Amino acid sequence: MDDSASVAAAFAGALARAEGRDWPFRHWLLNDVLPPAVYAELATLPFAPPAVGHESGTREANNSARVFFSPDVQDAHPVCAAIAHGLGAPETVALLERICGRPLGGSNLRIEYTLDTDGFWLEPHTDIQVKLFTMLIYLAPENGGEELGTDIYDGEETWVGSAPFAGNAGMIFLPADDTWHGFRRKYIHGVRRSLIVNFVTNDWRALDELTGFTATA
Repeated sequence: MDDSASVAAAFAGALARAEGRDWPFRHWLLNDVLPPAVYAELATLPFAPPAVGHESGTREANNSARVFFSPDVQDAHPVCAAIAHGLGAPETVALLERICGRPLGGSNLRIEYTLDTDGFWLEPHTDIQVKLFTMLIYLAPENGGEELGTDIYDGEETWVGSAPFAGNAGMIFLPADDTWHGFRRKYIHGVRRSLIVNFVTNDWRALDELTGFTATA
């Protein structure tokens, strides 16, 4: 089994075991999202965190230093290609549609590798509507940091908890008006690494952020 097939198989298993929750919005919690060898390589990729401040509470403030699994990055790092191929595979898209209940055909796969350092925060927000699907995969640091998962809100101001930040764990939600999430100011030891996986509509303008995979099911 090649790495992309093993990614698709591991992800299918994680979806089968996923814990679905309805409050404060529909979301799913996952474990063992990626194959162990793929996860281990991914968690140690030699990307550097942005050497800029965190004043704004948005990722867009650091656009120039963000890392996306574009075709060029996939060429340079085969593990990135394996993840893009595995998550963009037709059988993966079909499974996501069946479990999440949202059509994804014709949308485009976007994957960001995030590297957050102490001082990073995100204000509560809902993802823009051109995002049809959002998944976070956590690449937990060796020195703990279990509390560093995505914060979940009931409305714009009421914090209700955080997704578990454990190695190879994840969270899925379908962006909507009620999917408030963010990241409160917390101490980050070292680098908080994660993947943000989206399927986005053809209205997405930043084409350099896309993997090159269009969803078919």
